[in-house]
Parts: sequence; C-alpha cells; structure tokens
Amino acid sequence: KIVHRDIKPQNIIISKEGKVKVTDFGIAKAASSSTINSSAAMGSVHYISPEQARGGYSDERGDIYSFGVTLYEMLTGGVPFDGETTVSVAVRHIQDEIPAPSSITEGIPVSVDKIVLKCTQKKVDMRYQTVSELMADLKKSLVMPEVDFVKIAPAYGNASMASAMDDEEELLDDSLFDEKIYAWQHGPV
Repeated sequence: KIVHRDIKPQNIIISKEGKVKVTDFGIAKAASSSTINSSAAMGSVHYISPEQARGGYSDERGDIYSFGVTLYEMLTGGVPFDGETTVSVAVRHIQDEIPAPSSITEGIPVSVDKIVLKCTQKKVDMRYQTVSELMADLKKSLVMPEVDFVKIAPAYGNASMASAMDDEEELLDDSLFDEKIYAWQHGPV
C-alpha cells in the first residue's frame, strides 16, 4: 500500500539537530474521510500534484512535485498558483506551467532553479523518478550552484509525448474531473 505524505511547509518540522520530519499524512486521511475541512483542503491544494488533482494514480513522484512547490515557496515567499477556490487552484496545477523561481526572486542559483522546475513538471515521467535522484542533484547544487547540470526532457520531444498530452486534454474535458475535485474538496457524494 502506497502512503502519500501531505508535503507542504505546515507539515515539515526541523529539529535543533537539523533532522527534517514530515508530520502529517493528510492526503491518506482525506481519502478515507467522509468529510474534509475545506480550509485544510485549501491549504493542501496549493501543493497538490497534477495527477492527484485529476484523481489519477499517484506515487512518490507526486510527493516530489509537492516538495518542488514547497521549495518554490521557500525561495520566492509565495506559492506558484493561487485562486478563489480549491478547484481553481487545482486546475492551475493541471494546466499552467510553474514560473521559474528566478523570475520571481533574484539571486537564485541556476541549478536550484532547474531542480524546482524538474520537480514540478506536469508529466510524471519528466520529473525526478526517485527521491535519491533529487537528493543527488540537491547535493551537487551545493557544490556547483551556478552550473546548469539539471536535465529536463523537452516537453514535446516525440510523438508518444504528444499522444500523452492529448490523453491529458481528454481527461480535462471529462466531466469526471469535476466530480473528483468536488469529492476531494467535500468528501464522497
């Protein structure tokens, strides 16, 4: 059974010794709960991966996306997407590209900028595939912050990628999307 952590700044603590802990498994709890506190859902939706927002399959790469949004917020002082409702924020995670942190805040090293962008790619296959890969690049960025070593695959590099984008657009047109967002926000109907 896969357990996804609710990765967001409010759920991360750092001990005096520098150890980092995730303190909440809110997504797992929300999925099994018949009622969801809408203010808690509003907070979590700012960090939700596109596949979770669509109600699709999610694995550790969803947590990597949420970590990327958290890192983005640490660097820029704000979340990449905001809106009036949880649905509007979730839709932006699905449709809109996250701006480079360096376009918001000056002085962000190129390697850190690219790490955030790779973490927050819409397509899971374009993100880091494991936390170990992400950790390796984070460690490398400490030594070579201004070196452009992070590799992000081109978004429309081949026919299979274009086909995957068509599949995503089809999911967005599906009325089930609205039902999944409503259920995520308000609990099962």
